[in-house]
Amino acid sequence: MTKTQPSPRAAEREITFNLLKNLTLREIRAEYKRTALGRVWSLINPLAQIAVYSIVFGLILQVQVAPGENSGIQSFPAWIGVGVIAWGFISGSISAGMGSLMSNAGLLTKVYFPRWVLVVSTVLAKASTFATELLVLLVIMLVIGGPAVLLYAVLLVPLLLLTCVFVLGIALLLSVASIYFRDLQHLWTILAQVWMYGSGVMFSVDIVRNAEQTLEAQSGTSLPLVTLFQLNPAERFLTAYRDVLYDFTVPGLDIWLQLIAWSAISLIIGSLVFRKLARNIVEEI
Repeated sequence: MTKTQPSPRAAEREITFNLLKNLTLREIRAEYKRTALGRVWSLINPLAQIAVYSIVFGLILQVQVAPGENSGIQSFPAWIGVGVIAWGFISGSISAGMGSLMSNAGLLTKVYFPRWVLVVSTVLAKASTFATELLVLLVIMLVIGGPAVLLYAVLLVPLLLLTCVFVLGIALLLSVASIYFRDLQHLWTILAQVWMYGSGVMFSVDIVRNAEQTLEAQSGTSLPLVTLFQLNPAERFLTAYRDVLYDFTVPGLDIWLQLIAWSAISLIIGSLVFRKLARNIVEEI
């Protein structure tokens, strides 16, 4: 009997999958290659940030956070730690994905393959590091808050998937746009800083609510600061992670719907722009 040959489309899908897997593994291995501590740096870096922010905002500026709804945890370092690590994945994945085409310019000019594979492999590599960091956070919350966190740990899986989809859409858009507009890479550094402070990494929505009430009481001006704050998709993602890991609760239905909507919008727009602009990137590089 003759062996059935796979169709050209199936063969192409298999080649693309293997390429994606190999590029992802390459990104994972290369991230901390030739460093003494290796992947331990993926934990040291966020821990250093958490320590600095805890001293500046928690100790010096006396920023307070409410106790966890079900956990009873009242620890500013634990609260800000969730935000720092989640934000680090969002901003780091977008930044790395944005530069993935330019950093592989030599490969792009030598052989043809689906260009999106480079962006996706970069995001997946970052996601593997983020998953490890989430596991460490889970262990920490288990120690200081008790085993109840394990009841909600499974929610980290859909949260991680939605976050990956969200950052992938933005990374696709920016990766191809930065080929045509090189200043975009420098502009992103500034925008990322502004976005971080507007995402509630270092302060909770209660502070924004107090500012809104104070502004209205002192000047009579009514600005929807809380509404604008919560329209930020990154803030919604950070809130969901804190619900699970700090409060030991299930994020509300409204949050899930917003995360799904933001992820879908990001991926659709990013994919459409990438498909349109990626055709001629070799000539532009």
